Amino acid sequence: MFNGPFFFLHYFTYSTTHFSSFFISTTFSPEVQVGSQKHHMDQNRKLLIALIAASSALGAIIFFMICFWIYHKKRLQKSDLDSSHSSDGVKGIALGPVMCKFNSLKSTYSSKKAASVCLMEYKTLESATNNFQESEILGEGGFGCVYKAKLEDNLYVAVKKLEGGTQDAIKEFETEVELLSQIQHPNIISLLGYCIHGDTRLLVYELMQNGSLESQLHGPSRGSALTWHQRMKIALDAARALEYLHEHCNPPVIHRDLKSSNILLDSNFNAKLSDFGLAVLGGAQNKNNIKLSGTLGYVAPEYLLDGKLTDKSDVYAFGVVLLELLLGRRPVEKLAPAQCQSIVTWAMPQLTDRSKLPNIVDPVIKDTMDLKHLYQVAAVAVLCVQPEPSYRPLITDVLHSLIPLVPVELGGTFRVTTQHVQAPFAAV
Repeated sequence: MFNGPFFFLHYFTYSTTHFSSFFISTTFSPEVQVGSQKHHMDQNRKLLIALIAASSALGAIIFFMICFWIYHKKRLQKSDLDSSHSSDGVKGIALGPVMCKFNSLKSTYSSKKAASVCLMEYKTLESATNNFQESEILGEGGFGCVYKAKLEDNLYVAVKKLEGGTQDAIKEFETEVELLSQIQHPNIISLLGYCIHGDTRLLVYELMQNGSLESQLHGPSRGSALTWHQRMKIALDAARALEYLHEHCNPPVIHRDLKSSNILLDSNFNAKLSDFGLAVLGGAQNKNNIKLSGTLGYVAPEYLLDGKLTDKSDVYAFGVVLLELLLGRRPVEKLAPAQCQSIVTWAMPQLTDRSKLPNIVDPVIKDTMDLKHLYQVAAVAVLCVQPEPSYRPLITDVLHSLIPLVPVELGGTFRVTTQHVQAPFAAV
Protein backbone atom coordinates (compact mmCIF):
# COMPACT_ATOMS: atom_id res chain seq x y z
CA MET A 1 0.00 0.00 0.00
CA PHE A 2 2.92 2.30 0.69
CA ASN A 3 4.45 1.82 -2.76
CA GLY A 4 2.13 4.46 -4.22
CA PRO A 5 2.80 7.20 -1.63
CA PHE A 6 6.57 6.62 -1.71
CA PHE A 7 6.56 6.79 -5.54
CA PHE A 8 4.79 10.16 -5.48
CA LEU A 9 7.07 11.35 -2.70
CA HIS A 10 10.08 10.36 -4.79
CA TYR A 11 8.61 12.09 -7.82
CA PHE A 12 7.86 15.16 -5.73
CA THR A 13 11.47 15.31 -4.46
CA TYR A 14 12.82 14.85 -7.97
CA SER A 15 10.55 17.55 -9.40
CA THR A 16 11.33 19.97 -6.58
CA THR A 17 15.05 19.62 -7.19
CA HIS A 18 14.71 20.27 -10.91
CA PHE A 19 12.32 23.18 -10.49
CA SER A 20 14.73 24.70 -7.96
CA SER A 21 17.67 24.26 -10.33
CA PHE A 22 15.72 25.81 -13.15
CA PHE A 23 14.59 28.69 -10.96
CA ILE A 24 18.14 29.42 -9.79
CA SER A 25 19.68 29.11 -13.23
CA THR A 26 17.01 31.32 -14.75
CA THR A 27 17.17 33.98 -12.09
CA PHE A 28 20.94 34.35 -11.81
CA SER A 29 22.18 33.66 -15.36
CA PRO A 30 24.39 36.55 -16.53
CA GLU A 31 23.17 36.01 -20.11
CA VAL A 32 19.61 37.14 -19.41
CA GLN A 33 18.79 40.62 -20.68
CA VAL A 34 17.80 43.25 -18.14
CA GLY A 35 14.70 44.07 -20.11
CA SER A 36 13.35 40.50 -19.74
CA GLN A 37 13.92 40.24 -15.95
CA LYS A 38 10.36 41.23 -15.12
CA HIS A 39 8.99 38.62 -17.50
CA HIS A 40 11.13 35.89 -15.91
CA MET A 41 10.18 36.96 -12.39
CA ASP A 42 6.49 36.61 -13.25
CA GLN A 43 7.17 33.21 -14.75
CA ASN A 44 9.12 32.07 -11.69
CA ARG A 45 6.32 33.26 -9.41
CA LYS A 46 3.82 31.19 -11.36
CA LEU A 47 6.09 28.17 -11.18
CA LEU A 48 6.49 28.60 -7.45
CA ILE A 49 2.71 28.85 -6.93
CA ALA A 50 2.20 25.76 -9.09
CA LEU A 51 4.87 23.91 -7.12
CA ILE A 52 3.20 24.78 -3.79
CA ALA A 53 -0.19 23.71 -5.11
CA ALA A 54 1.23 20.43 -6.42
CA SER A 55 2.95 19.79 -3.08
CA SER A 56 -0.26 20.41 -1.16
CA ALA A 57 -2.22 18.10 -3.46
CA LEU A 58 0.44 15.41 -3.17
CA GLY A 59 0.46 15.73 0.63
CA ALA A 60 -3.32 15.37 0.72
CA ILE A 61 -3.13 12.25 -1.47
CA ILE A 62 -0.48 10.67 0.75
CA PHE A 63 -2.49 11.49 3.89
CA PHE A 64 -5.64 10.02 2.36
CA MET A 65 -3.84 6.82 1.36
CA ILE A 66 -2.31 6.37 4.83
CA CYS A 67 -5.73 6.86 6.49
CA PHE A 68 -7.27 4.38 4.08
CA TRP A 69 -4.54 1.80 4.87
CA ILE A 70 -5.04 2.18 8.64
CA TYR A 71 -8.82 1.83 8.27
CA HIS A 72 -8.38 -1.25 6.08
CA LYS A 73 -5.98 -2.87 8.57
CA LYS A 74 -8.31 -2.28 11.53
CA ARG A 75 -11.23 -3.71 9.61
CA LEU A 76 -9.25 -6.86 8.81
CA GLN A 77 -8.30 -7.26 12.48
CA LYS A 78 -11.93 -6.89 13.56
CA SER A 79 -12.99 -9.40 10.95
CA ASP A 80 -10.40 -11.92 12.23
CA LEU A 81 -11.54 -11.39 15.83
CA ASP A 82 -15.20 -11.88 14.94
CA SER A 83 -14.47 -15.05 13.01
CA SER A 84 -12.44 -16.51 15.89
CA HIS A 85 -15.45 -16.11 18.19
CA SER A 86 -18.02 -17.29 15.69
CA SER A 87 -20.39 -19.88 17.11
CA ASP A 88 -20.17 -21.99 13.97
CA GLY A 89 -16.41 -21.94 13.54
CA VAL A 90 -14.80 -24.36 11.16
CA LYS A 91 -13.98 -27.69 12.79
CA GLY A 92 -10.26 -28.23 13.07
CA ILE A 93 -9.14 -24.60 13.41
CA ALA A 94 -6.24 -24.42 15.81
CA LEU A 95 -6.93 -22.81 19.19
CA GLY A 96 -6.70 -19.03 19.03
CA PRO A 97 -5.94 -16.70 21.90
CA VAL A 98 -8.60 -16.51 24.61
CA MET A 99 -9.24 -13.10 26.10
CA CYS A 100 -8.46 -13.58 29.76
CA LYS A 101 -5.85 -12.83 32.37
CA PHE A 102 -4.01 -16.10 31.73
CA ASN A 103 -2.64 -14.99 28.34
CA SER A 104 0.83 -15.04 29.90
CA LEU A 105 0.63 -18.83 29.96
CA LYS A 106 1.17 -18.94 26.21
CA SER A 107 4.77 -17.89 26.53
CA THR A 108 5.30 -19.89 29.72
CA TYR A 109 3.97 -23.37 29.19
CA SER A 110 4.61 -25.81 26.40
CA SER A 111 2.36 -25.28 23.39
CA LYS A 112 2.67 -28.86 22.08
CA LYS A 113 -0.93 -29.56 22.96
CA ALA A 114 -2.40 -26.33 21.58
CA ALA A 115 -2.54 -27.62 18.02
CA SER A 116 -4.83 -30.50 19.08
CA VAL A 117 -7.44 -28.25 20.75
CA CYS A 118 -9.99 -27.24 18.13
CA LEU A 119 -12.73 -24.69 17.76
CA MET A 120 -15.66 -26.99 16.99
CA GLU A 121 -19.03 -26.47 15.33
CA TYR A 122 -22.07 -26.23 17.57
CA LYS A 123 -24.16 -28.31 15.17
CA THR A 124 -21.57 -31.09 15.33
CA LEU A 125 -21.75 -31.27 19.13
CA GLU A 126 -25.53 -30.92 19.12
CA SER A 127 -25.82 -33.91 16.80
CA ALA A 128 -23.20 -35.91 18.72
CA THR A 129 -25.21 -35.57 21.96
CA ASN A 130 -28.61 -36.30 20.33
CA ASN A 131 -29.59 -32.67 20.78
CA PHE A 132 -28.28 -32.71 24.38
CA GLN A 133 -30.73 -35.39 25.38
CA GLU A 134 -31.13 -36.15 29.07
CA SER A 135 -30.25 -39.79 28.51
CA GLU A 136 -26.74 -38.71 27.49
CA ILE A 137 -26.02 -36.81 30.72
CA LEU A 138 -22.95 -38.10 32.56
CA GLY A 139 -23.08 -35.63 35.42
CA GLU A 140 -23.95 -32.11 36.51
CA GLY A 141 -21.75 -29.22 37.61
CA GLY A 142 -22.19 -25.72 38.93
CA PHE A 143 -22.92 -24.15 35.53
CA GLY A 144 -24.39 -27.02 33.51
CA CYS A 145 -24.34 -30.67 32.52
CA VAL A 146 -21.75 -33.03 31.05
CA TYR A 147 -22.96 -35.17 28.15
CA LYS A 148 -21.64 -38.25 26.45
CA ALA A 149 -21.12 -37.57 22.73
CA LYS A 150 -20.25 -39.66 19.71
CA LEU A 151 -18.17 -37.97 17.02
CA GLU A 152 -16.96 -39.28 13.68
CA ASP A 153 -15.08 -42.60 13.54
CA ASN A 154 -16.97 -43.73 16.67
CA LEU A 155 -14.96 -41.42 18.88
CA TYR A 156 -16.69 -40.97 22.23
CA VAL A 157 -16.04 -37.79 24.16
CA ALA A 158 -17.50 -35.83 27.08
CA VAL A 159 -19.10 -32.43 26.37
CA LYS A 160 -19.55 -29.94 29.19
CA LYS A 161 -22.27 -27.42 28.40
CA LEU A 162 -22.09 -24.11 30.27
CA GLU A 163 -25.37 -22.21 30.17
CA GLY A 164 -26.30 -18.62 30.94
CA GLY A 165 -23.21 -16.63 29.99
CA THR A 166 -22.81 -15.15 33.48
CA GLN A 167 -19.56 -13.41 34.30
CA ASP A 168 -18.41 -16.26 36.55
CA ALA A 169 -19.26 -18.90 33.94
CA ILE A 170 -17.42 -17.01 31.19
CA LYS A 171 -14.40 -16.52 33.42
CA GLU A 172 -14.24 -20.22 34.32
CA PHE A 173 -14.65 -21.19 30.67
CA GLU A 174 -11.78 -18.94 29.60
CA THR A 175 -9.54 -20.17 32.41
CA GLU A 176 -10.29 -23.80 31.57
CA VAL A 177 -9.53 -23.36 27.86
CA GLU A 178 -6.41 -21.32 28.45
CA LEU A 179 -4.86 -23.63 31.03
CA LEU A 180 -5.75 -27.00 29.52
CA SER A 181 -4.59 -25.78 26.10
CA GLN A 182 -1.11 -25.11 27.40
CA ILE A 183 -0.41 -27.90 29.89
CA GLN A 184 -0.23 -31.64 29.36
CA HIS A 185 0.24 -34.48 31.83
CA PRO A 186 -0.89 -38.14 31.97
CA ASN A 187 -2.88 -37.40 35.13
CA ILE A 188 -4.59 -34.24 33.89
CA ILE A 189 -7.70 -34.43 31.72
CA SER A 190 -7.20 -33.69 28.01
CA LEU A 191 -9.21 -30.87 26.43
CA LEU A 192 -9.99 -31.76 22.80
CA GLY A 193 -12.04 -28.78 21.71
CA TYR A 194 -14.36 -25.91 22.61
CA CYS A 195 -17.28 -24.02 21.11
CA ILE A 196 -18.98 -20.65 21.64
CA HIS A 197 -22.61 -20.40 20.55
CA GLY A 198 -24.35 -17.26 21.75
CA ASP A 199 -24.49 -17.43 25.55
CA THR A 200 -23.72 -21.15 25.50
CA ARG A 201 -20.17 -22.38 25.83
CA LEU A 202 -19.07 -25.97 25.40
CA LEU A 203 -15.91 -27.85 26.36
CA VAL A 204 -15.00 -31.19 24.80
CA TYR A 205 -12.87 -33.64 26.82
CA GLU A 206 -11.61 -37.17 26.50
CA LEU A 207 -14.20 -39.58 27.88
CA MET A 208 -13.43 -41.15 31.26
CA GLN A 209 -15.39 -44.40 31.28
CA ASN A 210 -15.53 -44.96 35.05
CA GLY A 211 -16.79 -41.51 35.92
CA SER A 212 -15.62 -39.62 38.97
CA LEU A 213 -14.06 -40.85 42.18
CA GLU A 214 -17.03 -39.37 44.01
CA SER A 215 -19.52 -41.50 42.06
CA GLN A 216 -17.41 -44.60 42.66
CA LEU A 217 -17.08 -44.04 46.41
CA HIS A 218 -20.45 -42.54 47.26
CA GLY A 219 -22.66 -43.76 44.40
CA PRO A 220 -24.69 -46.99 44.20
CA SER A 221 -21.59 -49.25 44.26
CA ARG A 222 -20.34 -47.64 47.50
CA GLY A 223 -16.73 -48.16 46.51
CA SER A 224 -16.99 -51.89 45.89
CA ALA A 225 -15.14 -51.56 42.56
CA LEU A 226 -12.10 -50.01 44.23
CA THR A 227 -9.61 -52.25 45.99
CA TRP A 228 -7.05 -50.95 48.47
CA HIS A 229 -4.31 -50.92 45.84
CA GLN A 230 -6.54 -49.19 43.31
CA ARG A 231 -7.35 -46.51 45.87
CA MET A 232 -3.68 -45.96 46.56
CA LYS A 233 -3.06 -45.79 42.80
CA ILE A 234 -5.76 -43.11 42.48
CA ALA A 235 -4.21 -41.13 45.34
CA LEU A 236 -0.80 -41.43 43.68
CA ASP A 237 -2.18 -40.24 40.32
CA ALA A 238 -3.83 -37.22 41.95
CA ALA A 239 -0.60 -36.39 43.80
CA ARG A 240 1.37 -36.58 40.53
CA ALA A 241 -1.07 -34.18 38.87
CA LEU A 242 -0.75 -31.70 41.74
CA GLU A 243 3.03 -32.01 41.81
CA TYR A 244 3.12 -31.14 38.12
CA LEU A 245 0.98 -28.05 38.72
CA HIS A 246 2.88 -26.91 41.81
CA GLU A 247 6.45 -27.82 40.93
CA HIS A 248 6.81 -28.10 37.16
CA CYS A 249 4.61 -25.30 35.85
CA ASN A 250 6.14 -21.85 35.73
CA PRO A 251 4.44 -19.96 37.26
CA PRO A 252 2.91 -22.64 39.50
CA VAL A 253 -0.80 -23.39 39.22
CA ILE A 254 -3.09 -23.74 42.24
CA HIS A 255 -6.09 -25.87 41.31
CA ARG A 256 -8.29 -24.44 44.09
CA ASP A 257 -11.10 -26.96 43.58
CA LEU A 258 -9.55 -30.37 44.19
CA LYS A 259 -12.25 -32.85 45.26
CA SER A 260 -13.36 -36.40 44.53
CA SER A 261 -15.86 -35.26 41.88
CA ASN A 262 -13.02 -33.58 39.95
CA ILE A 263 -10.88 -36.74 39.91
CA LEU A 264 -12.00 -38.77 36.91
CA LEU A 265 -11.27 -42.44 36.22
CA ASP A 266 -10.68 -44.11 32.87
CA SER A 267 -11.49 -47.71 31.94
CA ASN A 268 -8.44 -48.94 33.90
CA PHE A 269 -9.12 -46.69 36.89
CA ASN A 270 -6.25 -44.38 36.06
CA ALA A 271 -7.05 -41.03 37.66
CA LYS A 272 -6.97 -37.63 35.96
CA LEU A 273 -7.54 -34.24 37.54
CA SER A 274 -10.24 -32.13 35.88
CA ASP A 275 -12.20 -28.87 36.16
CA PHE A 276 -9.64 -26.04 36.12
CA GLY A 277 -12.17 -23.21 36.02
CA LEU A 278 -11.18 -21.90 39.46
CA ALA A 279 -7.42 -22.38 39.04
CA VAL A 280 -5.09 -19.45 39.66
CA LEU A 281 -1.41 -18.81 39.13
CA GLY A 282 0.80 -19.08 42.20
CA GLY A 283 2.01 -15.71 43.45
CA ALA A 284 -0.80 -13.82 41.68
CA GLN A 285 -3.44 -14.41 44.34
CA ASN A 286 -4.46 -12.38 47.36
CA LYS A 287 -7.63 -11.88 49.33
CA ASN A 288 -8.49 -8.67 47.48
CA ASN A 289 -8.60 -9.94 43.89
CA ILE A 290 -9.54 -13.61 44.32
CA LYS A 291 -13.17 -14.42 45.00
CA LEU A 292 -13.60 -17.03 47.73
CA SER A 293 -14.55 -20.23 45.93
CA GLY A 294 -14.42 -23.94 46.53
CA THR A 295 -16.48 -26.80 47.92
CA LEU A 296 -17.52 -27.20 51.55
CA GLY A 297 -15.41 -29.82 53.26
CA TYR A 298 -12.39 -29.35 50.98
CA VAL A 299 -11.61 -25.67 51.58
CA ALA A 300 -8.57 -25.06 53.75
CA PRO A 301 -9.31 -23.13 56.98
CA GLU A 302 -6.84 -20.29 56.27
CA TYR A 303 -8.47 -19.69 52.88
CA LEU A 304 -11.99 -19.89 54.31
CA LEU A 305 -11.27 -17.53 57.21
CA ASP A 306 -8.58 -15.16 55.88
CA GLY A 307 -8.68 -15.58 52.11
CA LYS A 308 -5.06 -16.79 52.16
CA LEU A 309 -4.50 -19.06 49.17
CA THR A 310 -1.31 -21.05 48.53
CA ASP A 311 -0.31 -24.45 47.17
CA LYS A 312 -0.86 -25.74 50.72
CA SER A 313 -4.59 -25.13 50.14
CA ASP A 314 -4.49 -27.84 47.48
CA VAL A 315 -2.57 -30.10 49.87
CA TYR A 316 -5.38 -29.74 52.44
CA ALA A 317 -7.99 -30.72 49.84
CA PHE A 318 -5.82 -33.68 48.82
CA GLY A 319 -5.78 -34.80 52.46
CA VAL A 320 -9.59 -34.77 52.50
CA VAL A 321 -9.68 -36.91 49.33
CA LEU A 322 -7.21 -39.31 50.94
CA LEU A 323 -9.56 -39.64 53.92
CA GLU A 324 -12.46 -40.37 51.54
CA LEU A 325 -10.43 -43.18 49.97
CA LEU A 326 -9.44 -44.53 53.36
CA LEU A 327 -12.74 -44.27 55.21
CA GLY A 328 -15.36 -44.33 52.46
CA ARG A 329 -17.15 -41.34 53.99
CA ARG A 330 -18.24 -38.07 52.40
CA PRO A 331 -16.24 -34.90 53.22
CA VAL A 332 -19.28 -33.46 55.03
CA GLU A 333 -22.13 -35.51 56.46
CA LYS A 334 -25.40 -34.39 58.01
CA LEU A 335 -25.99 -35.28 61.63
CA ALA A 336 -29.26 -33.38 61.84
CA PRO A 337 -31.26 -31.02 59.58
CA ALA A 338 -29.22 -28.05 60.80
CA GLN A 339 -26.01 -29.80 61.84
CA CYS A 340 -23.13 -31.11 59.75
CA GLN A 341 -19.81 -32.72 60.56
CA SER A 342 -16.69 -32.75 58.43
CA ILE A 343 -14.70 -35.90 57.85
CA VAL A 344 -11.63 -34.11 59.25
CA THR A 345 -13.34 -33.25 62.56
CA TRP A 346 -14.79 -36.72 62.91
CA ALA A 347 -11.70 -38.72 61.96
CA MET A 348 -8.81 -36.73 63.40
CA PRO A 349 -8.96 -38.13 66.98
CA GLN A 350 -9.09 -41.71 65.66
CA LEU A 351 -6.51 -41.46 62.88
CA THR A 352 -3.62 -41.18 65.32
CA ASP A 353 -4.88 -44.00 67.57
CA ARG A 354 -3.68 -47.32 66.15
CA SER A 355 -6.22 -49.26 68.18
CA LYS A 356 -9.16 -47.28 66.75
CA LEU A 357 -7.98 -46.73 63.17
CA PRO A 358 -8.76 -50.26 61.84
CA ASN A 359 -12.36 -49.86 63.01
CA ILE A 360 -13.10 -46.74 60.98
CA VAL A 361 -11.66 -47.96 57.66
CA ASP A 362 -14.13 -48.37 54.79
CA PRO A 363 -15.67 -51.86 55.31
CA VAL A 364 -15.19 -52.60 51.60
CA ILE A 365 -11.39 -52.66 51.99
CA LYS A 366 -11.12 -53.72 55.62
CA ASP A 367 -8.61 -56.56 56.23
CA THR A 368 -7.13 -56.22 52.72
CA MET A 369 -4.01 -54.19 53.40
CA ASP A 370 -0.81 -54.33 55.38
CA LEU A 371 -1.39 -52.49 58.65
CA LYS A 372 1.89 -50.64 58.28
CA HIS A 373 0.62 -49.20 55.00
CA LEU A 374 -2.67 -48.22 56.62
CA TYR A 375 -0.84 -46.36 59.38
CA GLN A 376 1.38 -44.62 56.88
CA VAL A 377 -1.54 -43.42 54.75
CA ALA A 378 -3.35 -42.22 57.86
CA ALA A 379 -0.23 -40.31 58.95
CA VAL A 380 0.06 -38.64 55.54
CA ALA A 381 -3.63 -37.65 55.65
CA VAL A 382 -3.25 -36.19 59.15
CA LEU A 383 -0.34 -34.03 58.03
CA CYS A 384 -2.18 -32.82 54.93
CA VAL A 385 -5.22 -31.58 56.89
CA GLN A 386 -3.31 -29.74 59.60
CA PRO A 387 -5.01 -26.40 60.42
CA GLU A 388 -1.70 -24.56 60.17
CA PRO A 389 -0.55 -24.56 56.52
CA SER A 390 3.14 -24.45 57.42
CA TYR A 391 2.74 -27.85 59.11
CA ARG A 392 1.44 -29.45 55.94
CA PRO A 393 3.94 -31.20 53.66
CA LEU A 394 4.67 -30.22 50.09
CA ILE A 395 2.84 -32.33 47.56
CA THR A 396 6.23 -33.68 46.42
CA ASP A 397 6.78 -35.15 49.89
CA VAL A 398 3.30 -36.66 49.83
CA LEU A 399 4.02 -38.20 46.44
CA HIS A 400 7.22 -39.85 47.64
CA SER A 401 5.39 -41.23 50.69
CA LEU A 402 2.74 -42.89 48.51
CA ILE A 403 4.96 -44.43 45.84
CA PRO A 404 6.17 -47.33 48.09
CA LEU A 405 2.52 -48.20 48.87
CA VAL A 406 1.46 -48.71 45.25
CA PRO A 407 2.23 -51.99 43.43
CA VAL A 408 4.86 -51.90 40.70
CA GLU A 409 2.33 -52.86 38.03
CA LEU A 410 0.22 -49.83 39.02
CA GLY A 411 3.07 -47.33 38.87
CA GLY A 412 4.57 -47.61 42.36
CA THR A 413 7.48 -49.55 43.83
CA PHE A 414 5.65 -51.98 46.12
CA ARG A 415 5.95 -55.68 45.24
CA VAL A 416 2.75 -57.42 46.24
CA THR A 417 2.83 -60.83 47.93
CA THR A 418 -0.01 -63.03 49.14
CA GLN A 419 0.90 -62.19 52.71
CA HIS A 420 0.62 -58.46 52.03
CA VAL A 421 -2.74 -58.76 50.32
CA GLN A 422 -4.45 -60.93 52.95
CA ALA A 423 -2.68 -59.70 56.10
CA PRO A 424 -5.42 -59.54 58.79
CA PHE A 425 -5.36 -56.90 61.52
CA ALA A 426 -5.21 -59.51 64.25
CA ALA A 427 -1.88 -60.77 62.97
CA VAL A 428 -0.14 -57.51 63.76
